Formats: sequence, structure tokens, C-alpha cells
Amino acid sequence: MTNSNTRQSEFPVDPLFLDRWSPRAFDGKAMPHEDLLTILDAAHWAPSASNQQPWRFVYAQRDSKDWPLFLELLMEGNQRWAKKASALLFVISRSYNLSREGEKKPSATHAFDAGAAWFSLAMQSHLLGYHAHGMAGIFKDQIVEKLNVPEGYVVNAAVAIGTLTDKNTLPDDLAEREVPSKRLPLTEVAFEGKFTGKAD
Repeated sequence: MTNSNTRQSEFPVDPLFLDRWSPRAFDGKAMPHEDLLTILDAAHWAPSASNQQPWRFVYAQRDSKDWPLFLELLMEGNQRWAKKASALLFVISRSYNLSREGEKKPSATHAFDAGAAWFSLAMQSHLLGYHAHGMAGIFKDQIVEKLNVPEGYVVNAAVAIGTLTDKNTLPDDLAEREVPSKRLPLTEVAFEGKFTGKAD
């Protein structure tokens, strides 16, 4: 087992996986543009089915002209803390694959592949001393309209990236939740031979 970041794994995983988490307390400072591009570069090296690379990222850095709009595209509960992030981005994926002949066919794995890119983004953020926090509380229809997302592309989630600061800078209700989350026991999510878990 591994102990790190108030977490304990059941087996000897690398501490990197325990140290990555999704805080809300960011320091409100800008980040170098090169750091953000490094994070996005790492994300775009993620694996994808047939190397289709369906992920797309639309981003804004704090203090840029696009920042107020990006904040507005988050639901109010996320705006409360994400306004102190260094960068905001939306993870979008192409919902079709292109054949060698250029024919469009529905993709069964675009969200799975975008998830791999998101995790690569989160880990590279962590390696650079930042934290990345994914969000589902967003206005997807408005994102499509206001960010010119083409037909055939799906908005999956938003991500806030920033530098961790004291949790007491958050409103009290959020500060209480500002701890690395635990995980279900491995036996509840991994089954040998057949699905033997609870259907919930």
C-alpha cells in the first residue's frame, strides 16, 4: 500500500496518483502561457481509438478578454471558486470518426478518449506544480453557441487550472469540503471474470 496526501491505496501505486486531486482554493494569479501550452501538449498525446484524437480544448487565461465569458459559462456554484483559477478550458470531443475516404461514422469512444486527454492534462498540471479541477456544472448549449462549437462536436466538461492556496480563502461551505477525496474499495469497482458488483 501507499500513503500520501492523506490517502492510502490498497496496493503499492505510485504516490503521484494519490497526490493529484481537485482542489477549489486557487491563488488568483496568472500562469505563464508556456505552462498552459505544455499542459495542453501533454493532453494531446493521450491515446485514442484508431488515433482519431477527437479531443478539442477551448481555453482562456485569467485577465484575458475572454475570461469573463468563460466564467459566465460555468454554473454559479463553480463560478464562486473558479474565478480564482489561472486558466479555464472546455473539453470538447468530435462525436464521429473519419474513414480514410473522409466518410463520417459515429464514434463510440470519443468521450472515453477525451477522458484520457483530460487525465493527461491533470497529471501534467500536477507535475508543473498546478492543480486541475474538472467540472460538469456548465451551460453546454451556451458554450456551443458562444464559442462557435461546430456541429458533430460534444461539450464534455470544463477544467479550472491554478495554483493551490490556503483553503480559508474559500467561502466556509467550500472550505469544509477542501480535502482530497477517498475512493471506493477496489473490490467494488474491479471484478474478475464477470460483473459481480452492486447495480446501485
